[in-house]
Amino acid sequence: MDSPGYNCFVDRDKMDTSIQDLGPKELNFTELQELKQLARQGYWAQSHALRGKVYQRLIRDIPCRTVTPDASVYSDIVGKIVGKHSSSSLPLPEFVDNTQVPTYCLNARGEGAVRKILLCIANQFPDISFCPALPAVVALLLHYSIDEAECFEKACRILACNDPSKKLIDQSFLAFESSCMTFGDLVNKYCQAAHKLMVAVSEDVLQVYSDWQRWLFGELPLNYFARVFDVFLVEGYKVLYRVALAILKFFHKVRAGQPLESDNVKQDIRMFVKDIAKTVSPEKLLEKAFAIRLFSRKEIQLLQMANEKALKQKGITVKQKRQFVHLAVHAENFHSEIVSVKEMRDIWSWIPERFALCQPLLLFSSLQHGYSLTRYYFQCEGHEPTLLLIKTTQKEVCGAYLSTDWSERNKFGGNMGFFGTGECFVFRLQPEVQRYEWVVIKHPELTKPTSFMSLETAATPSLLSHSISSDPADRLSPFLAARHFNLPSKTESMFMAGGNDCLIIGGGGGQALYIDGDLNRGRTGHCDTFNNQPLCSENFLIAAVEAWGFQDPDTQ
Repeated sequence: MDSPGYNCFVDRDKMDTSIQDLGPKELNFTELQELKQLARQGYWAQSHALRGKVYQRLIRDIPCRTVTPDASVYSDIVGKIVGKHSSSSLPLPEFVDNTQVPTYCLNARGEGAVRKILLCIANQFPDISFCPALPAVVALLLHYSIDEAECFEKACRILACNDPSKKLIDQSFLAFESSCMTFGDLVNKYCQAAHKLMVAVSEDVLQVYSDWQRWLFGELPLNYFARVFDVFLVEGYKVLYRVALAILKFFHKVRAGQPLESDNVKQDIRMFVKDIAKTVSPEKLLEKAFAIRLFSRKEIQLLQMANEKALKQKGITVKQKRQFVHLAVHAENFHSEIVSVKEMRDIWSWIPERFALCQPLLLFSSLQHGYSLTRYYFQCEGHEPTLLLIKTTQKEVCGAYLSTDWSERNKFGGNMGFFGTGECFVFRLQPEVQRYEWVVIKHPELTKPTSFMSLETAATPSLLSHSISSDPADRLSPFLAARHFNLPSKTESMFMAGGNDCLIIGGGGGQALYIDGDLNRGRTGHCDTFNNQPLCSENFLIAAVEAWGFQDPDTQ
């Protein structure tokens, strides 16, 4: 109880019931890999004194820009900024977005200190436009700081990190929103059961996922958040995604098949996280987080860049304040002969987040343009990606999300050739909903270790500094082209092909979809690319075909 971590900002009675100071008192700093293992195992989690020392060392080692505000700066400016206001009545900076300051066992003086530190940070970092995670970070760091000035210095070092390969905290709405979109992409790929539940119980699943940082920075109890922060300081931003995905998995496990406690799933998840101790321990939460396969820092970075680019194209800038970005499919503007608004919203929940910002645009309808594959190509060329919908005469509905412009088929000189990327997928809606993704997503062992360098070459120069790993999870990013993966055969990458006489989706051992040149007959079966079951009757007659593109709502 005499360690610097226990100071005048902490309610000691609450701390006694939260974490006992029972752990080891020293840690000889070792290689990064061993430090990662110790952080994940919670080596310093039960000792406030040791955790304080570890935080001091880890934060001191963060690469920062040359001039970073330190404790002496805080001493110089705090009086001028706070003035005669009482700490408890101080307003929060605009960039925290009205986020409540987590109490984290702080007393009234500690809660006021968080507000003072946040205002001083706002003074020293005028470029921060949106950072709702910061109150939780400052509140936690206050436990392991001798005084306000030291806590301010630690928070500033985290914010001033200038290593492009070490992303820490989002500091703009553009970064925050692209992180939310990236989280949605990851849920879509790695938590499909939970994603299906979210789609079923929410009108706009993207708004549910936009809450993911709040689960971690505010809703998690102190001892859970501290454990996450331990690993975060060692391993970086990827940890946050992993833990949030694990939370969603546990929420689904507990709530699947049960009625939600309210008509607001966002609120239900928040309450679940606040009471997470009833369901899972911090150890089990982290264990689940790091058990998720096919998940790498590289994939996060590439998805983040793609999503950020999509937001910039919508006019979102680093100075942008919060606004409503996600738009579900508008019922009043949508009409299809094949799917309902609800079914199209379900499909929209599967597509990459950067395209989910768009509205569906009807490019081709067999009932409007005729039953001609040539006309289908003509209407679709110049659009990327596209969505293919098929309704059979037996009222079955299936289709495919196709990542690449159909004009690519012309590069094969009139011959049939496959093209497209690993973001393609096939699905059925009637009689039951099922989606089949690229087989490599669920079976990363199909790739060979030598594929890593071709993936690195395809990435931007800022990504080339990462160490090469033999772990398949560090080589995969599903929206890259198949040429970036060393696959045992071409059958795993036969995404889409088109000629004058037929259109084919998926290949190897069969075809997921085959449609003839008259858009009259088709067949479906298992294929190696998607490892799918037949999408409808294996041989079918077509009642209707539609192709949809993706239109930015700002251009409507």
